[in-house]
Amino acid sequence: MRNFTILWLGQLISQIASSMTIFALDIWVLQQTGSTTQFALVSLTNTIPLIIISPLAGTFVDRCDRRWTVFISNFCAGLCILNLAILLSIGQLEIWHIYLTNTLLSCLSAFQGPAYKAFITSLVHPEDLVPVSGMVQLALGIQQIVSPLLAGVLLHLIHLTGIFFIDFATTLFALTPLLLLRFTQVNEPVHEDNQPSSFFQQTVYGWTYLQKEPGLLSFLILFTIYQFFVGFISILMYPLILSFSTPTSLGSIAFVSGIGTLIGAVVITTYKKLWQNIVSPLLIAMSLSGLWIIIAGLRPQVILIGITAFFFFLTAPFINGSVQVIFQKKVSLELQGRVFALTGAISTAALPIAATIAGPLADHIFEPLMDFDGPWSRQFIGQIIGSGPGRGIGLLYVIIGCFILITTTISYQYPPLRQLEENLSD
Repeated sequence: MRNFTILWLGQLISQIASSMTIFALDIWVLQQTGSTTQFALVSLTNTIPLIIISPLAGTFVDRCDRRWTVFISNFCAGLCILNLAILLSIGQLEIWHIYLTNTLLSCLSAFQGPAYKAFITSLVHPEDLVPVSGMVQLALGIQQIVSPLLAGVLLHLIHLTGIFFIDFATTLFALTPLLLLRFTQVNEPVHEDNQPSSFFQQTVYGWTYLQKEPGLLSFLILFTIYQFFVGFISILMYPLILSFSTPTSLGSIAFVSGIGTLIGAVVITTYKKLWQNIVSPLLIAMSLSGLWIIIAGLRPQVILIGITAFFFFLTAPFINGSVQVIFQKKVSLELQGRVFALTGAISTAALPIAATIAGPLADHIFEPLMDFDGPWSRQFIGQIIGSGPGRGIGLLYVIIGCFILITTTISYQYPPLRQLEENLSD
């Protein structure tokens, strides 16, 4: 745990700087192009390559030293950021450079993410996986709060170029423990003789392994469906709030959301009893998040949405941490690279699909329905949630929240999922 904590601190500082870069780059793209489409393409280049590369990257992770995979992928990502800093400092940075760099970073994260998670499993004792997962979620909470605040200040002081150089420097800082510390593997991988030998067959074997365990596969399906619904909420949150309030209120709600994530991560890191029989508490947490989404869509009030956002993000660390712990505990160590890469690709794919559907659905169907003169504005639903700009998105929030409640209720009725921890040994 001492070595992991040092490694975690380095990664935390690097993640804060990387999030600052993403935040500042988003602003730069909007300022330079003024195009929402180009801004959306930046987001797609962050996700699509990862989805495509992940299955192959997972097999590579299982075949190679995970420590050095983390090191090399992070170092190459730092070089990409350094290249952007140089291009910007000489006035040669163009939008296609951003697309290309995001594509490369997305490909590198397809290696780094599974390697980091699998490396953690081999580094710490099994009983420490729970607090370790909580620490990973804690880092996300800190990053969510600190990065936008720092980026906003530093953009005025040292501009985008300075943020790039800080990102590169913190990458080197985060890599130092991987070079200097001695890491002893606590859990040695047990080699299975029945695994296929070719690279392609080993890649497919990650999916075959999940199919053999119906509890794990149904668990992945549940999380992917949940991610799809959350993707709707993420895409529509800004338009919902800005339909009746100001960017300042939006920033305040984002800050409150980060506080919720931070507190949730601290709680799950401190109280191990929350992690006993993970599946049932996970389904309860998902149901509660659906309830907060429903409440957020009922009325156009900043305080109401701020409170529900806080409680929604309060449950997020437990939901995301539970997924990581389940696969770390139940999947054979030598298969974790492939399984983490595969699960990451599948669950991540739900987000761009949701983004593609959510916008047109809100703009062309639900917003017209709930407009002041819309056909549903004077009906029963209009009397409950109101009518006018943003009320169609509010109705979508209510529907998505109900879908989450229905999904978790149905999932609990499926024995292989409900009894996953009892039926599948660690």
